[in-house]
Amino acid sequence: MRTAPPSLDLSELPLLRYGGEIVLVDRPELLNEVVPLLLAEPYLGFDTETRPAFKKGEKYAPALVQLASPQRVYLLQLRELGITDALVRLLEEPLPLKVGIAIRDDIKALQEVRPFVPSGLVDLGDLARRQGIEQRGARSLAARFLGGRVSKGAQTSNWAVRTLSEKQKIYAATDAWICLKLYPLLSKSATA
Repeated sequence: MRTAPPSLDLSELPLLRYGGEIVLVDRPELLNEVVPLLLAEPYLGFDTETRPAFKKGEKYAPALVQLASPQRVYLLQLRELGITDALVRLLEEPLPLKVGIAIRDDIKALQEVRPFVPSGLVDLGDLARRQGIEQRGARSLAARFLGGRVSKGAQTSNWAVRTLSEKQKIYAATDAWICLKLYPLLSKSATA
């Protein structure tokens, strides 16, 4: 495990970017094929993306769910899928663990679209807090435990578009993949 020196400027760290296979899931039939593969994993990196709101009172539902396995990252386009029974099943199962940062906010936003009872959630920020780590965001944890920085360049792009750009896909995949990579490091640190 590489760790960043405490005084190092994040912009000096190498950029962490997911470089593996990204599977865009935009049809219920494809999601039905993917969910059994995901259910076989012990844990998954988890994140969501929502179209940003720039006006007071404006709010949008999550547009994308990202799930990272060791083999690939799946981008579930909710605009095309909705929150299907297959997705609800995955979110309600205790395994695989769904590992993310500020995961409760993501789950709450999904529950506003369709009620379900989540299970198997692990918030990396909670693991970091228990270890006395003050900076618990994805960028800080990636710097501390992975020795790199996470780009936030596509964060405010429109996630509800039908066709995601390559930049959006890599950004979204990286967010979930970072959680997948951080979990064993944070959970090992918590037990050390």
